Amino acid sequence: MIPRILVVDDEEIARENVVYMLEKDSKYEIFSAADGGEAIKLVQSQEFDLVLTDLRMKGHDGIAVLSAVKKCWPDCEVIIITGYATISTAVEAMQKGAYHYLAKPVNMDELFALVQKALEKRALKAEISKLRKQVASHAGTVKIIGHSPTTQLLKESIEQVAQLDCNVLIQGETGTGKELVARVIHELSARADKKFVAFNCGAFTEELITSELFGYEKGAFTGAGQVKRGLLEMADGGTVFFDEVGELSLAMQVKLLRFLQERTFMRVGGTKEISVDVRILAATNKDLKKESEEGTFRVDLFYRLDVLTIQVPPLAKRKEDIPLLVNHFLAKHSPNSAEIPKVSSRVIETLLAYEYPGNIRELENISQRLLLHSDGDLINGSAFDRDLPTTGSSQLRDSGNSWPSLEEHEKNYILEVLDEVEGNKSKAAKILKIDRVSLWRKIKRYGLDNPD
Repeated sequence: MIPRILVVDDEEIARENVVYMLEKDSKYEIFSAADGGEAIKLVQSQEFDLVLTDLRMKGHDGIAVLSAVKKCWPDCEVIIITGYATISTAVEAMQKGAYHYLAKPVNMDELFALVQKALEKRALKAEISKLRKQVASHAGTVKIIGHSPTTQLLKESIEQVAQLDCNVLIQGETGTGKELVARVIHELSARADKKFVAFNCGAFTEELITSELFGYEKGAFTGAGQVKRGLLEMADGGTVFFDEVGELSLAMQVKLLRFLQERTFMRVGGTKEISVDVRILAATNKDLKKESEEGTFRVDLFYRLDVLTIQVPPLAKRKEDIPLLVNHFLAKHSPNSAEIPKVSSRVIETLLAYEYPGNIRELENISQRLLLHSDGDLINGSAFDRDLPTTGSSQLRDSGNSWPSLEEHEKNYILEVLDEVEGNKSKAAKILKIDRVSLWRKIKRYGLDNPD
């Protein structure tokens, strides 16, 4: 592809001179902007490989253009050109990610050399990104299973979002694989070689969340015998995933909001501000916009988290993926030495007819149970009859022919699992693939602690 270069300068003669000289080389596609505001609008709507921008301009200056470029296209290189070269502005530009700093009057030979080197660096970044995606598509990395149009759109969204180093809100029903989506975003991002830390906001009390996230100093409370680094500190340079972020108390929401604003925090019992560089991904099965309007979730925190949104579709919207997913789960849970059994066409047809209120998590549970009762190398109808939940697609509507809510589905699913394990909450939590505290919260929410 031909490299795309944007030239930004509010002095028409200076801008046209640089554009004219660059256009002599047919290797480049040249664009121009008459001021910083016009340049920012351009970079927000299309990608460039290199931006050459003047520093001193009315309205938005070159530093503002640089910041906008790096926010929209982190791999795009920026060269600052100015007639007011000082050490402080050069340092500021380089700290914000500028490739180089060039003083006026511009020496064209020097400019051409810088342009070539900057574009070589940009091409190298693109190649690394391409290789990272290729590596992520092979075994040994987490990946999204499925080839349905819905899943393909999800994969494309993930690839686009992964390259933008900003907060992402991942929304979807329980069991759709929101943490998997977060891990794939991390592995395709520039932070892939750093830590990915997952934290379940619904699994701890407020005090435990504070100490786990921020850490604590020695003697901060009874039992704090030594300094403990929190998860945010440990993930410096990497990605932090907040699962079930909608379960945070309002007090904890304030603490998280402050961290998102300042990117600094203090350990419990500490007095020193600690600064970290982490990317925040958050997931929820709740409508946080609605909850923020109702006052149960802070509006300012919602907008901090919701810079970009990925909607993870329920399994009912991607049924074409079910055969692939079943084979994946059978391979995942089969003993290493055992041959992976095949699934009969009748079993696949019946699986495709089911609505999956528990989504992919429920399909994995069903696959595990089918594996236990398979007849040799084939999973046939008899094994399937024993293991398919009795709530088929034709039974999902009530007598009034209306659809039950997602919460009613979840409640019935939890009841079914509890009944299967005769009320053993540890076993139920393991089957549901959630921790005991989250299961306990759901049991309380739905009033399932009543013996009846």
